[in-house]
Parts: sequence; structure tokens; C-alpha cells
Amino acid sequence: MSELETKQKIDSQLTDWYFTNRDRLISGSNSVFNAFRPEAMEYFRLLGVPDKGNENYKYSDLKKIFNLPFNRYLEPQKIVFSPEDIFRCDIPELDTELLTLVNGWFYEKQAGIRRLDNGILIGSMAQAAREYPDLMQNHYAKYADHKKDGLVALNTAFAQDGTFIYVPKSCSTDKPIQIVNILLSPEDLFVQHRNLVVLEEGASARIVVCDHSLSPHNYLTNAVTEIYVGKNAVLDFSKVQNEHDDSRQLSSSFIFQEQDSRVTFNTISLHGGLIRNNIYATLNGEGAENTTQGLFFADKTQHIDNFTFIDHAVPNCTSRQNFKGILDDQATGAFTGRILVRKDAQKTLAYQTNNNICMTDESRMYSKPQLEIYADDVKCSHGATIGQLDESALFYMQSRGISCREARLLLMSAFGSEIIRSIKVAPLRERLDDLVDKRLRGELSRCNSCPLHCD
Repeated sequence: MSELETKQKIDSQLTDWYFTNRDRLISGSNSVFNAFRPEAMEYFRLLGVPDKGNENYKYSDLKKIFNLPFNRYLEPQKIVFSPEDIFRCDIPELDTELLTLVNGWFYEKQAGIRRLDNGILIGSMAQAAREYPDLMQNHYAKYADHKKDGLVALNTAFAQDGTFIYVPKSCSTDKPIQIVNILLSPEDLFVQHRNLVVLEEGASARIVVCDHSLSPHNYLTNAVTEIYVGKNAVLDFSKVQNEHDDSRQLSSSFIFQEQDSRVTFNTISLHGGLIRNNIYATLNGEGAENTTQGLFFADKTQHIDNFTFIDHAVPNCTSRQNFKGILDDQATGAFTGRILVRKDAQKTLAYQTNNNICMTDESRMYSKPQLEIYADDVKCSHGATIGQLDESALFYMQSRGISCREARLLLMSAFGSEIIRSIKVAPLRERLDDLVDKRLRGELSRCNSCPLHCD
């Protein structure tokens, strides 16, 4: 079967499954989600699953993962466990407001929507659409454009639940908000959840997202997160991906920033068979600042692909990107970073850096930084490096009595420390230091005292 025929087969299967189950999908959902399903599916039929013919996806072959026989649920399964025992056991100092998704559904043992003392709302997307439809309608599907990307269109057509966070004007979170995405199923599974984060004017929040697969099955996740950051609002967002090799994650995040807002968006990819991170940021108000960073580790035959698009839509905004990767064995990685400076976006400051280390001759890294500038009074730069560990530094350390293995580990740890140090939640930063060290040593990178004992 040719590549075109394979793509047509995959697109047809997903389309047929939608129309076969459309009535159940709509009847079990809400008016906010349902309002966008028909149009989203029409655009998916037009766009389909992206293939290598799509310039934005040229380094990731998604046909292989979509061609697997995944199961799909139209309602949550009854899975009982204690998320507090599993995920707080290894970081007792990480005191958070905990939200848990299990296979894309909000965990039934938690309240659907919680109102914190300061008026902040956190909980289930599906429940938020029922209780706060006006708020949801103001933001849902406003920043993630299902008309341009087949993965976003697919998610918009199928999404039924996810996490919802709303921070009112001038409010701030006393604790970080932690979202734990769990994949736990007796069979192979395709999951699509939708998340919405809204910070009104002058609000601030710290959000930590942890992705875990806890049973030895094939998983495919296609998740979309929309983030609105109002005037003078501040968001610190850290995403930690730590799934097993049979998990494939496609994650698309869309950030929309107003005047004088500040966003830090960190993505730490510790483990996963295939990971594709799409990060779109629109700087829509003067004085907005965006810092987008990533650190990934890949070995064996893992593949990790980071794609960023920073849109400077107005003058006097600043963006900084810094992505680093370490690849071993036959692993492959990719970074595509695009900075768009629109015609009237004068006084733009935009910087982009991508540095990578290939530990073996068989590992491969593809880097494609891009600047698209239509204004003339700007300061923009980009740079990319792909190399190996510094042999002179290795020799110097060994001459001081450090073994070759330890010297290599020290250099790799130092290479990634710049990203880890920027994480503002101290217990998470300290735990990531430990996880990164274990990842580099090839040890178990999961929670040591987790009672599930996954492979």
C-alpha cells in the first residue's frame, strides 16, 4: 500500500468512526463542545492526519502510529485508585491543587468543579461547559484553529472532557495547580482530551502538568490546550512528559497573550515512544513577554519532535525560545521554530536557540529555525547546534580522576541544567534534577515508591 493510500485509509477510518458514533458522541456531551464538532470534522476530512508532505510535520511519520488498532471510549471507564498516593508519594513537598485525568476523562472521585477560596475555578471541562457556558463560549475553540491543522480538527470533533482552570481578575493561586494525565487501561487506547486555561486581567498562576502511562499497552494521545492570558497577567506553566515507549503523544498548546502579560512555558520530555509538541503563542498586546523552553531525552528508537510558532502581532513585545536535546542509540529528534514578526510589530525582540547532543553516530537530530520578518525596527536572532560531547572537557575531567562514564554524565547534566534551573516551583525543580540524573544513567525514571510497579 502506498503512503497516499495509507493516509486515505487512516483518514477514512477516523471519519467513519465519527459518523457511526456521532449521535452517541453528541448526546453524551454538551452544547459548547457540540457546536464545533460538525465544522471540525469537515475540516478534518479536508486536511486529514498530517503526513510528511506537510512541511510542518516533515520530520514525524504519524501514519505509523495512527495505523495501529486502538480502542476508543465514548464514556469514562470505572477505574479506582488513589492519585494522591501514587503521585505525591515521591514529592511530599509538592503541595498542589490536584486535578486528575484518566484516559482523557476527569477522574470521577474528584469534584467536577471546585471553587477555591479566592474564586478560582478548577475541574472538568465537561462540567464547566454545563455550569459556566458563557465563560466557556468566550474562549473555547478561539485560539486553537481547527481550520489549519488536522490534529486540532480531529480533537475538536471528538473531545468530550479535559481540565478547566479559570483565574478571575487580580487573583492568584496560593498553591501550584497540578494536572496529572494518567493512561491506565486493560487494552490499547486512543485518547483525545481538551484543556482550557483562562487568566483574567492581573491574575497569576503556576501550573504543573504530569503525563504518565501506567499499564503496558499501546497508547495514542492527541491533546489540545488553549491558554488565554489577560492584560498584566502572569503564567508559569511546566509540562513533564514521562510515558513508556509504547505511548505516543501529540500535544498542541495555543497561548494567546494580551498587553503586558508574561508567560513562561516549559516542556520537559523525559520518556516516550513518540512525542510531538506543537506550541503556538500569539503576542496580541504591547509589552507582552513569552519565554518558551524545552528539554528532551531520547534513546533506543524514540522520536521527539518540538514545533514552535511565535506570532508577534503587535509592537513592543519580547519572545525567547531555548530548546535542548540529548539523543542516544538510534533515537531521532527534531526542532522546527518559527518566529513571525508582522508588518506593524516594530520594536520586537525575538530570540531563538536550539542546541543538541548526539551521543552516537546512529542518532539523528533535525533542526530548522526560521525567521519571517515584515517590520524593519526589530532585534531578532536564531541559532542551532548539533554536536557531540566536548572531548577536551572529557579528557580534563578524567585526568582529575573522574571516570569516563561519570564525566559524560556530568557534562550531559550540565548541558540540561539551564532549562531545569528556570522552573520556579522548587520541589518540582529538585525532583526533576533527580529524574534527569536517573534518565541519563538509564535507571527507572518513574516514581520510585509507586505501588503500580510499571515496566
